[in-house]
Amino acid sequence: MLYIIRHGKTDWNAKHKIQGKTDIPLNEEGRQMAKEAREEYKDVHFDVCFCSPLIRAKETAELLLSGRDVPIIVDDRLKEMGFGIYEGIENSFSIPDCPINVFFFHPEEYTVPVEGGESVEELFARTGEFLRERVKPLLDEGKDVLIVGHGAMNLSIVCQVKKRPLSEFWKEGIPNCKLQALEMPL
Repeated sequence: MLYIIRHGKTDWNAKHKIQGKTDIPLNEEGRQMAKEAREEYKDVHFDVCFCSPLIRAKETAELLLSGRDVPIIVDDRLKEMGFGIYEGIENSFSIPDCPINVFFFHPEEYTVPVEGGESVEELFARTGEFLRERVKPLLDEGKDVLIVGHGAMNLSIVCQVKKRPLSEFWKEGIPNCKLQALEMPL
């Protein structure tokens, strides 16, 4: 089985700042969320955990799997989507005509990324490659795989596994520290 979970909260989450690839640590609430998730999901079996290299995801993985013999493997393809010059922007929804909001409201129309950012196509390419190269072989062996990542990155995996159109990118939502099981076609 494939499982995904988003990192715990950060100060930037609390301030509604766009994080993207900016390396922001968990705050105390986020650490507590990860510890509570450890207890909530203690009976869920994982053979291996793949994790984003960003500190908020790595710390979540470490807290979530503390006391368990589950290897945590960092993979750069699991970084959050890059939002370029808009990383650190607070409350983008309150900024009229903010180009990054196209991604949040109409992801199927977000074809040209903002300066220094990443397109949805680029995000899907790297996470799709990761699924094919790392996850599928393990699932074929009957292993249980956990991915600890980020909102948009995790949803790119959900969309690919469930074969969702981009217009439904945000359909699932991706709350912090809530485990989601995905049936990946073999």
